[in-house]
Amino acid sequence: MEYHVKNAEGKLGILIPGLGAVATTFIAGVEAIRKGMAQPVGSLTQMGNIRLGKRTENRYPLIKDFVPLANLNDIVFGGWDVYEDNVFEAAANAKVLEPGLLYAIKPELEAIKPMKAVFDQAYAKNLVATHVKEAPTKTELAEALVNDMLNFKEENGCNRLVVVWCGSTEVYTEPSEVHATIENFEEGLRNNDPRISPSMIYAYAAIKSGIPFANGAPNLTVDIPALVELAKVTGVAISGKDFKTGQTLMKTILAPGLQARALGINGWFSSNILGNRDGLVLDDPDNFKTKEVSKLGVLEDILRPEDNPELYGDIYHKVRINYYPPHGDNKESWDNIDIFGWLGYKMQIKINFLCRDSILAAPIVLDLALFTDLAQRAGMTGIQEWLSFYYKSPQTAEGLRPEHDIFKQLIKLQNTLRHIMGEDLITHLGLDYYQDLVEAIQ
Repeated sequence: MEYHVKNAEGKLGILIPGLGAVATTFIAGVEAIRKGMAQPVGSLTQMGNIRLGKRTENRYPLIKDFVPLANLNDIVFGGWDVYEDNVFEAAANAKVLEPGLLYAIKPELEAIKPMKAVFDQAYAKNLVATHVKEAPTKTELAEALVNDMLNFKEENGCNRLVVVWCGSTEVYTEPSEVHATIENFEEGLRNNDPRISPSMIYAYAAIKSGIPFANGAPNLTVDIPALVELAKVTGVAISGKDFKTGQTLMKTILAPGLQARALGINGWFSSNILGNRDGLVLDDPDNFKTKEVSKLGVLEDILRPEDNPELYGDIYHKVRINYYPPHGDNKESWDNIDIFGWLGYKMQIKINFLCRDSILAAPIVLDLALFTDLAQRAGMTGIQEWLSFYYKSPQTAEGLRPEHDIFKQLIKLQNTLRHIMGEDLITHLGLDYYQDLVEAIQ
Protein backbone atom coordinates (compact mmCIF):
# COMPACT_ATOMS: atom_id res chain seq x y z
CA MET A 1 0.00 0.00 0.00
CA GLU A 2 1.30 3.42 -0.94
CA TYR A 3 0.81 6.42 1.32
CA HIS A 4 0.50 10.01 0.22
CA VAL A 5 1.38 12.11 3.24
CA LYS A 6 -0.18 15.54 3.37
CA ASN A 7 2.16 18.33 4.40
CA ALA A 8 2.04 19.57 8.00
CA GLU A 9 0.56 22.93 7.06
CA GLY A 10 -0.74 25.40 9.62
CA LYS A 11 -1.03 24.94 13.36
CA LEU A 12 -1.40 21.65 15.22
CA GLY A 13 -3.50 21.82 18.38
CA ILE A 14 -2.52 19.29 21.05
CA LEU A 15 -5.41 18.82 23.47
CA ILE A 16 -4.73 17.01 26.73
CA PRO A 17 -7.26 15.62 29.21
CA GLY A 18 -5.43 15.94 32.53
CA LEU A 19 -3.13 18.95 32.91
CA GLY A 20 -1.14 17.46 35.78
CA ALA A 21 2.56 16.70 36.24
CA VAL A 22 3.12 14.90 32.93
CA ALA A 23 1.18 17.34 30.76
CA THR A 24 2.60 20.50 32.34
CA THR A 25 6.15 19.13 32.16
CA PHE A 26 5.57 18.42 28.47
CA ILE A 27 4.08 21.84 27.71
CA ALA A 28 6.68 23.75 29.72
CA GLY A 29 9.42 21.72 28.06
CA VAL A 30 8.26 22.56 24.56
CA GLU A 31 7.97 26.24 25.48
CA ALA A 32 11.53 26.19 26.87
CA ILE A 33 12.83 24.40 23.77
CA ARG A 34 11.12 26.93 21.51
CA LYS A 35 12.96 29.71 23.38
CA GLY A 36 16.30 27.93 22.96
CA MET A 37 16.62 27.31 26.70
CA ALA A 38 16.83 23.50 26.56
CA GLN A 39 17.14 20.46 24.29
CA PRO A 40 14.36 17.89 23.59
CA VAL A 41 16.30 15.00 25.10
CA GLY A 42 14.38 11.72 24.99
CA SER A 43 12.31 12.69 21.95
CA LEU A 44 12.81 10.42 18.96
CA THR A 45 11.00 12.87 16.67
CA GLN A 46 13.42 15.68 17.56
CA MET A 47 16.77 14.01 18.30
CA GLY A 48 16.52 10.51 16.81
CA ASN A 49 18.21 9.44 13.58
CA ILE A 50 17.05 6.84 11.08
CA ARG A 51 19.17 4.82 8.69
CA LEU A 52 18.11 4.84 5.04
CA GLY A 53 19.38 2.43 2.40
CA LYS A 54 22.55 0.35 2.72
CA ARG A 55 25.08 0.95 5.47
CA THR A 56 27.61 1.87 2.82
CA GLU A 57 25.44 4.83 1.75
CA ASN A 58 25.90 6.52 5.16
CA ARG A 59 22.42 8.07 5.13
CA TYR A 60 21.39 8.78 8.75
CA PRO A 61 19.11 11.83 8.73
CA LEU A 62 17.23 13.08 11.75
CA ILE A 63 13.71 11.68 11.76
CA LYS A 64 12.27 15.20 11.75
CA ASP A 65 14.21 15.90 8.54
CA PHE A 66 13.01 12.66 6.93
CA VAL A 67 9.26 12.71 7.55
CA PRO A 68 7.00 15.81 7.42
CA LEU A 69 6.28 16.34 11.12
CA ALA A 70 4.65 19.41 12.60
CA ASN A 71 7.22 22.00 13.64
CA LEU A 72 7.42 22.77 17.36
CA ASN A 73 6.75 26.43 16.58
CA ASP A 74 3.42 25.47 14.99
CA ILE A 75 2.02 23.72 18.09
CA VAL A 76 -0.77 25.16 20.25
CA PHE A 77 -1.64 23.64 23.64
CA GLY A 78 -4.95 23.19 25.39
CA GLY A 79 -6.75 20.74 27.63
CA TRP A 80 -9.09 19.91 30.47
CA ASP A 81 -8.49 19.36 34.17
CA VAL A 82 -10.44 18.70 37.34
CA TYR A 83 -8.69 21.70 38.92
CA GLU A 84 -8.83 25.22 37.49
CA ASP A 85 -5.14 26.05 37.93
CA ASN A 86 -3.51 27.40 34.79
CA VAL A 87 -0.50 25.48 33.44
CA PHE A 88 2.02 27.65 35.31
CA GLU A 89 0.23 27.07 38.64
CA ALA A 90 -0.21 23.36 37.94
CA ALA A 91 3.46 22.97 36.98
CA ALA A 92 4.56 24.83 40.11
CA ASN A 93 2.37 22.56 42.25
CA ALA A 94 3.74 19.44 40.54
CA LYS A 95 7.29 20.47 41.54
CA VAL A 96 8.91 18.62 38.63
CA LEU A 97 10.72 21.54 36.99
CA GLU A 98 12.94 24.15 38.62
CA PRO A 99 11.22 27.47 39.49
CA GLY A 100 13.80 29.41 37.47
CA LEU A 101 12.79 27.59 34.29
CA LEU A 102 9.08 28.00 34.98
CA TYR A 103 9.35 31.73 35.66
CA ALA A 104 11.28 32.21 32.40
CA ILE A 105 8.23 30.96 30.50
CA LYS A 106 5.56 32.09 32.97
CA PRO A 107 3.51 34.26 30.54
CA GLU A 108 3.21 31.42 28.03
CA LEU A 109 2.16 28.93 30.71
CA GLU A 110 -0.28 31.27 32.48
CA ALA A 111 -2.10 31.80 29.18
CA ILE A 112 -3.08 28.11 29.04
CA LYS A 113 -6.14 27.62 31.21
CA PRO A 114 -7.93 24.28 31.48
CA MET A 115 -11.46 23.71 30.31
CA LYS A 116 -13.81 22.02 32.77
CA ALA A 117 -13.25 18.27 32.85
CA VAL A 118 -15.57 15.31 32.51
CA PHE A 119 -15.18 13.50 35.82
CA ASP A 120 -16.73 10.55 37.65
CA GLN A 121 -15.72 10.03 41.28
CA ALA A 122 -16.25 6.29 40.93
CA TYR A 123 -13.27 6.10 38.53
CA ALA A 124 -10.80 8.13 40.66
CA LYS A 125 -11.91 7.83 44.27
CA ASN A 126 -8.94 9.65 45.79
CA LEU A 127 -9.34 12.83 43.75
CA VAL A 128 -11.46 15.75 44.94
CA ALA A 129 -12.48 17.47 41.70
CA THR A 130 -13.51 21.13 41.70
CA HIS A 131 -13.57 22.04 37.99
CA VAL A 132 -16.09 19.69 36.41
CA LYS A 133 -18.71 19.75 33.66
CA GLU A 134 -22.30 19.14 34.67
CA ALA A 135 -24.89 17.59 32.33
CA PRO A 136 -27.93 15.30 32.66
CA THR A 137 -26.47 12.58 30.43
CA LYS A 138 -23.11 11.30 29.23
CA THR A 139 -24.28 12.03 25.68
CA GLU A 140 -24.45 15.72 26.59
CA LEU A 141 -21.05 15.54 28.25
CA ALA A 142 -19.63 14.11 25.03
CA GLU A 143 -21.32 16.88 23.03
CA ALA A 144 -19.80 19.47 25.37
CA LEU A 145 -16.35 18.01 24.70
CA VAL A 146 -16.97 18.07 20.95
CA ASN A 147 -17.85 21.78 21.25
CA ASP A 148 -14.69 22.38 23.31
CA MET A 149 -12.56 20.82 20.58
CA LEU A 150 -14.22 22.71 17.73
CA ASN A 151 -14.10 26.02 19.60
CA PHE A 152 -10.44 25.52 20.50
CA LYS A 153 -9.60 24.77 16.87
CA GLU A 154 -11.40 27.90 15.64
CA GLU A 155 -10.19 30.27 18.37
CA ASN A 156 -6.55 29.23 17.93
CA GLY A 157 -6.58 29.02 14.14
CA CYS A 158 -5.55 25.35 14.15
CA ASN A 159 -5.43 23.33 10.97
CA ARG A 160 -5.51 20.00 12.83
CA LEU A 161 -6.00 18.60 16.33
CA VAL A 162 -4.78 15.56 18.22
CA VAL A 163 -5.86 14.41 21.70
CA VAL A 164 -3.42 12.69 24.10
CA TRP A 165 -4.86 11.37 27.36
CA CYS A 166 -2.61 12.34 30.30
CA GLY A 167 -5.27 11.97 32.97
CA SER A 168 -5.13 9.78 36.05
CA THR A 169 -5.42 6.00 35.93
CA GLU A 170 -9.07 4.99 36.19
CA VAL A 171 -10.38 1.98 38.12
CA TYR A 172 -10.07 -1.42 36.49
CA THR A 173 -12.84 -2.14 34.00
CA GLU A 174 -13.57 -5.27 31.97
CA PRO A 175 -15.05 -4.93 28.47
CA SER A 176 -18.79 -5.61 28.45
CA GLU A 177 -21.73 -5.45 26.06
CA VAL A 178 -21.99 -1.67 26.30
CA HIS A 179 -18.47 -1.48 24.83
CA ALA A 180 -19.13 -4.02 22.07
CA THR A 181 -20.65 -1.88 19.31
CA ILE A 182 -21.12 1.78 18.42
CA GLU A 183 -24.89 1.39 18.85
CA ASN A 184 -24.54 -0.14 22.32
CA PHE A 185 -22.06 2.51 23.37
CA GLU A 186 -24.18 5.43 22.22
CA GLU A 187 -27.21 3.94 23.95
CA GLY A 188 -25.06 3.64 27.08
CA LEU A 189 -24.17 7.33 26.81
CA ARG A 190 -27.83 8.26 26.63
CA ASN A 191 -28.64 6.05 29.62
CA ASN A 192 -25.66 7.13 31.76
CA ASP A 193 -24.29 3.59 31.84
CA PRO A 194 -21.80 3.46 34.77
CA ARG A 195 -19.48 1.23 32.73
CA ILE A 196 -18.65 4.15 30.43
CA SER A 197 -15.70 5.98 31.97
CA PRO A 198 -14.68 9.63 31.53
CA SER A 199 -11.71 8.63 29.33
CA MET A 200 -14.08 6.76 27.00
CA ILE A 201 -16.24 9.88 26.70
CA TYR A 202 -13.19 11.95 25.71
CA ALA A 203 -12.13 9.31 23.18
CA TYR A 204 -15.64 9.08 21.73
CA ALA A 205 -15.91 12.86 21.37
CA ALA A 206 -12.53 13.07 19.62
CA ILE A 207 -13.09 10.16 17.25
CA LYS A 208 -16.62 11.31 16.44
CA SER A 209 -15.09 14.69 15.52
CA GLY A 210 -12.46 13.10 13.27
CA ILE A 211 -9.65 13.85 15.74
CA PRO A 212 -6.98 11.19 16.43
CA PHE A 213 -6.60 9.94 20.01
CA ALA A 214 -3.69 8.44 21.97
CA ASN A 215 -4.21 6.92 25.43
CA GLY A 216 -1.33 7.41 27.87
CA ALA A 217 -2.93 5.61 30.84
CA PRO A 218 -3.61 1.89 31.41
CA ASN A 219 -7.38 2.21 31.66
CA LEU A 220 -9.79 0.65 29.19
CA THR A 221 -10.46 3.55 26.82
CA VAL A 222 -9.91 3.59 23.07
CA ASP A 223 -9.25 -0.16 23.00
CA ILE A 224 -12.92 -1.14 23.29
CA PRO A 225 -14.54 -2.63 20.13
CA ALA A 226 -17.05 0.22 19.84
CA LEU A 227 -14.38 2.91 19.58
CA VAL A 228 -12.12 0.82 17.34
CA GLU A 229 -15.10 0.42 15.03
CA LEU A 230 -15.91 4.15 15.22
CA ALA A 231 -12.29 5.03 14.37
CA LYS A 232 -12.57 2.96 11.19
CA VAL A 233 -15.84 4.63 10.26
CA THR A 234 -14.56 8.18 10.80
CA GLY A 235 -11.04 7.51 9.48
CA VAL A 236 -9.20 8.34 12.70
CA ALA A 237 -5.83 7.11 13.99
CA ILE A 238 -5.87 5.68 17.54
CA SER A 239 -3.30 4.07 19.83
CA GLY A 240 -2.61 3.11 23.43
CA LYS A 241 -2.00 2.39 26.18
CA ASP A 242 0.00 3.51 29.22
CA PHE A 243 3.17 5.54 28.67
CA LYS A 244 6.26 3.34 29.00
CA THR A 245 8.45 5.30 31.40
CA GLY A 246 10.33 3.95 34.43
CA GLN A 247 10.37 0.38 35.66
CA THR A 248 8.60 -1.09 32.65
CA LEU A 249 11.03 0.67 30.32
CA MET A 250 13.84 -1.17 32.12
CA LYS A 251 11.98 -4.48 31.79
CA THR A 252 11.49 -4.10 28.05
CA ILE A 253 15.22 -3.38 27.69
CA LEU A 254 16.56 -6.09 30.00
CA ALA A 255 14.13 -9.01 29.50
CA PRO A 256 14.75 -9.25 25.73
CA GLY A 257 18.50 -9.43 26.43
CA LEU A 258 18.09 -12.28 28.91
CA GLN A 259 15.79 -14.12 26.52
CA ALA A 260 18.20 -13.55 23.61
CA ARG A 261 20.95 -15.30 25.59
CA ALA A 262 18.55 -18.13 26.62
CA LEU A 263 19.08 -17.35 30.30
CA GLY A 264 16.35 -18.60 32.62
CA ILE A 265 14.32 -16.53 35.08
CA ASN A 266 12.83 -17.89 38.31
CA GLY A 267 11.39 -14.64 39.65
CA TRP A 268 11.08 -10.91 39.07
CA PHE A 269 9.98 -8.76 41.99
CA SER A 270 9.23 -5.10 41.28
CA SER A 271 8.48 -2.40 43.84
CA ASN A 272 7.84 1.33 43.33
CA ILE A 273 7.30 4.42 45.45
CA LEU A 274 6.06 7.75 44.12
CA GLY A 275 4.22 10.71 45.55
CA ASN A 276 2.58 12.68 42.74
CA ARG A 277 -1.12 12.80 41.84
CA ASP A 278 -0.73 9.50 39.99
CA GLY A 279 0.60 7.91 43.16
CA LEU A 280 -2.36 9.25 45.14
CA VAL A 281 -4.83 7.81 42.64
CA LEU A 282 -3.02 4.45 42.54
CA ASP A 283 -3.24 4.28 46.34
CA ASP A 284 -6.77 2.97 45.79
CA PRO A 285 -6.77 -0.82 45.13
CA ASP A 286 -9.20 -0.60 42.20
CA ASN A 287 -7.04 1.95 40.40
CA PHE A 288 -3.88 0.00 41.23
CA LYS A 289 -5.33 -3.11 39.60
CA THR A 290 -5.56 -1.27 36.29
CA LYS A 291 -1.86 -0.38 36.47
CA GLU A 292 -0.90 -3.84 37.77
CA VAL A 293 -2.52 -5.63 34.82
CA SER A 294 -0.70 -3.32 32.41
CA LYS A 295 2.70 -3.90 34.06
CA LEU A 296 2.34 -7.66 34.60
CA GLY A 297 1.65 -8.47 30.94
CA VAL A 298 5.04 -7.23 29.75
CA LEU A 299 7.22 -10.16 30.85
CA GLU A 300 4.74 -12.82 29.79
CA ASP A 301 4.59 -11.48 26.25
CA ILE A 302 8.37 -11.04 25.95
CA LEU A 303 9.39 -14.38 27.50
CA ARG A 304 6.45 -16.51 26.28
CA PRO A 305 6.71 -19.18 28.99
CA GLU A 306 4.45 -21.54 27.02
CA ASP A 307 7.11 -21.68 24.30
CA ASN A 308 10.07 -21.82 26.72
CA PRO A 309 8.83 -23.79 29.76
CA GLU A 310 12.32 -24.89 30.85
CA LEU A 311 13.50 -21.27 31.07
CA TYR A 312 10.38 -19.33 32.05
CA GLY A 313 7.63 -21.82 32.89
CA ASP A 314 7.86 -21.26 36.67
CA ILE A 315 8.57 -17.52 36.74
CA TYR A 316 7.09 -15.64 39.70
CA HIS A 317 6.33 -12.01 38.79
CA LYS A 318 5.14 -9.55 41.41
CA VAL A 319 4.57 -5.76 41.11
CA ARG A 320 4.01 -3.33 43.97
CA ILE A 321 3.36 0.45 43.90
CA ASN A 322 3.26 2.49 47.10
CA TYR A 323 2.20 6.11 47.57
CA TYR A 324 4.98 8.06 49.27
CA PRO A 325 4.33 11.85 49.26
CA PRO A 326 7.88 13.01 50.16
CA HIS A 327 9.20 11.69 46.82
CA GLY A 328 6.73 13.71 44.75
CA ASP A 329 7.30 13.04 41.04
CA ASN A 330 10.67 11.39 41.71
CA LYS A 331 9.65 7.77 41.37
CA GLU A 332 12.01 5.14 42.75
CA SER A 333 11.84 1.51 41.70
CA TRP A 334 13.61 -1.63 42.88
CA ASP A 335 13.80 -4.83 40.88
CA ASN A 336 15.14 -8.15 42.14
CA ILE A 337 15.59 -10.65 39.32
CA ASP A 338 16.48 -14.27 40.09
CA ILE A 339 18.03 -15.82 37.01
CA PHE A 340 19.83 -19.07 36.21
CA GLY A 341 22.39 -20.02 33.60
CA TRP A 342 24.51 -22.93 32.42
CA LEU A 343 23.63 -26.18 34.25
CA GLY A 344 20.97 -24.31 36.21
CA TYR A 345 23.40 -22.27 38.33
CA LYS A 346 21.63 -19.36 40.02
CA MET A 347 22.48 -15.65 39.70
CA GLN A 348 20.81 -12.35 40.59
CA ILE A 349 20.34 -8.93 39.06
CA LYS A 350 19.27 -5.96 41.18
CA ILE A 351 18.18 -2.59 39.78
CA ASN A 352 17.56 0.61 41.73
CA PHE A 353 16.15 3.19 39.32
CA LEU A 354 15.66 6.71 40.67
CA CYS A 355 13.77 8.28 37.81
CA ARG A 356 11.66 11.34 37.23
CA ASP A 357 8.40 10.00 35.91
CA SER A 358 7.21 13.13 34.15
CA ILE A 359 10.65 13.83 32.66
CA LEU A 360 10.53 10.41 31.00
CA ALA A 361 6.88 10.81 29.97
CA ALA A 362 7.05 14.33 28.48
CA PRO A 363 8.98 13.38 25.30
CA ILE A 364 6.61 10.44 24.83
CA VAL A 365 3.66 12.86 24.76
CA LEU A 366 5.45 14.97 22.15
CA ASP A 367 6.37 12.01 19.95
CA LEU A 368 2.93 10.45 20.15
CA ALA A 369 1.24 13.75 19.25
CA LEU A 370 3.54 14.33 16.25
CA PHE A 371 3.52 10.74 15.00
CA THR A 372 -0.25 10.42 15.45
CA ASP A 373 -0.73 13.60 13.46
CA LEU A 374 1.61 12.16 10.79
CA ALA A 375 -0.41 8.94 10.67
CA GLN A 376 -3.64 10.92 10.29
CA ARG A 377 -2.20 12.97 7.41
CA ALA A 378 -0.98 9.75 5.77
CA GLY A 379 -4.45 8.20 5.93
CA MET A 380 -3.34 5.51 8.38
CA THR A 381 -6.62 5.03 10.21
CA GLY A 382 -7.50 2.75 13.10
CA ILE A 383 -5.01 1.14 15.51
CA GLN A 384 -1.42 2.37 15.10
CA GLU A 385 0.49 -0.64 16.38
CA TRP A 386 3.77 0.84 15.09
CA LEU A 387 3.59 3.25 18.04
CA SER A 388 3.93 0.33 20.52
CA PHE A 389 7.43 1.66 21.26
CA TYR A 390 5.85 4.22 23.60
CA TYR A 391 3.39 2.01 25.51
CA LYS A 392 3.45 -0.48 28.38
CA SER A 393 0.40 -2.31 27.05
CA PRO A 394 0.35 -1.79 23.27
CA GLN A 395 -2.99 -1.87 21.52
CA THR A 396 -3.20 -4.36 18.65
CA ALA A 397 -5.81 -5.71 16.28
CA GLU A 398 -8.04 -8.40 17.77
CA GLY A 399 -6.27 -11.74 17.98
CA LEU A 400 -2.76 -10.28 17.69
CA ARG A 401 -0.39 -10.63 20.60
CA PRO A 402 1.37 -7.35 21.46
CA GLU A 403 5.11 -6.97 20.91
CA HIS A 404 6.86 -5.70 24.07
CA ASP A 405 10.52 -6.09 23.06
CA ILE A 406 11.62 -2.45 22.77
CA PHE A 407 14.20 -3.25 20.11
CA LYS A 408 11.65 -4.99 17.89
CA GLN A 409 9.25 -2.12 18.55
CA LEU A 410 11.88 0.36 17.34
CA ILE A 411 12.47 -1.65 14.16
CA LYS A 412 8.71 -1.67 13.54
CA LEU A 413 8.48 2.09 14.08
CA GLN A 414 11.44 2.89 11.83
CA ASN A 415 10.31 0.53 9.07
CA THR A 416 6.86 2.11 9.18
CA LEU A 417 8.42 5.53 8.62
CA ARG A 418 10.51 4.14 5.74
CA HIS A 419 7.41 2.53 4.24
CA ILE A 420 5.38 5.74 4.47
CA MET A 421 8.12 7.67 2.69
CA GLY A 422 8.76 5.06 -0.01
CA GLU A 423 12.19 3.95 1.26
CA ASP A 424 13.37 0.33 1.33
CA LEU A 425 12.67 -1.55 4.55
CA ILE A 426 15.73 -2.68 6.48
CA THR A 427 15.98 -6.29 7.69
CA HIS A 428 19.57 -6.09 9.02
CA LEU A 429 20.36 -9.34 7.17
CA GLY A 430 23.52 -7.92 5.60
CA LEU A 431 24.42 -10.96 3.49
CA ASP A 432 24.31 -8.97 0.26
CA TYR A 433 27.45 -7.04 1.28
CA TYR A 434 29.43 -10.24 1.47
CA GLN A 435 27.90 -11.77 -1.65
CA ASP A 436 28.87 -8.63 -3.57
CA LEU A 437 32.43 -9.02 -2.25
CA VAL A 438 32.60 -12.67 -3.37
CA GLU A 439 31.30 -11.79 -6.83
CA ALA A 440 33.83 -8.95 -7.11
CA ILE A 441 36.70 -11.33 -6.27
CA GLN A 442 35.50 -13.94 -8.80
